[in-house]
Amino acid sequence: MVGRERDASGRPLNARPRDGLGRLLPRGETGVPRVPEGLGLTPAETVARAQELLDAGMPFHAHEVLEEAWKTAPEAERDLWQGLAQLAVGLTHLLRGNAVGARSLLERGAARIRPYAADPPYELEVDGLLGWAAGLLGELDGGPEAPRVPRLTARPR
Repeated sequence: MVGRERDASGRPLNARPRDGLGRLLPRGETGVPRVPEGLGLTPAETVARAQELLDAGMPFHAHEVLEEAWKTAPEAERDLWQGLAQLAVGLTHLLRGNAVGARSLLERGAARIRPYAADPPYELEVDGLLGWAAGLLGELDGGPEAPRVPRLTARPR
């Protein structure tokens, strides 16, 4: 058995290609480009990039962008970014056919962003995202074939 790929600091990597929903593909296959680590995006850039990825049908990759913001955000914003990342990966699970995982992550993500609804930062549409998540949760038992893409801000496309 060959050891795992590791970065210079010894942290495990997974160099296998992934599809648009983040599922691992066999080695040697061509996947979609990964989101590079350490992008150093501003909050506004993070929201814009995540929205681009959501619009492109790549919620797993949007989750990776939002996860980086979560890990680097000031303490007062970590729940916001974590919740947004959880909503994106909840959509990923739904599109992969995992209703149980989708429900869990959509519920946790909504709970994390709910406190920001009264005064949402970065032009985020927290109320709209909460409504979107509630709608998906309400439809989970029927399994929507093509769930709506969430709008992170009120800005037009």
